Amino acid sequence: MKFIFEVRMKPGYTVDEYAEAWIRASEVIQRTPGALGTRLHRKIGEPDTLLAIASWESKAARDAKDDSRDQMVKAILEKHARNCEITLLGEFEEPEWVVLPGQS
Repeated sequence: MKFIFEVRMKPGYTVDEYAEAWIRASEVIQRTPGALGTRLHRKIGEPDTLLAIASWESKAARDAKDDSRDQMVKAILEKHARNCEITLLGEFEEPEWVVLPGQS
């Protein structure tokens, strides 16, 4: 499943600062059973806006994670809450079908 959200930087906080902290927190979170990776995408035309995607084996695995177990992760998430506007776009199942170029 994919956990997808939009992140907008507030004035004075940069995408680079966010990404550096995202990587540090993600390295810890990815040790959680069921974690399958994370990605950040910068929005075209809005360089202070990111699309964040976390991949998980299942919604249950994602819901079972506990960000408060690691003080560094907890501090990073609290900093992001103060310095960013974070909007959950949704939780999505893996695709039931995939259309790729060249397939008939």
